[in-house]
Amino acid sequence: MKLQLKVPNMACSACGETITAAIKAVDSTAVVQTNSQTKLVSVETQASEALIKEVITTAGYLVA
Repeated sequence: MKLQLKVPNMACSACGETITAAIKAVDSTAVVQTNSQTKLVSVETQASEALIKEVITTAGYLVA
């Protein structure tokens, strides 16, 4: 499943790395791309959208 999520408080590349690590903790095969300028996170994963949103939120970020 391919997801594209808006994360308004992702401010820098370190934020993107934190989000990537959180997603990979629940799906090690996930392909994650983050862009702090557009505030978009693209995820190709086997995990549910709800789970991906939950781990991003748990990592301290908002999902719009």
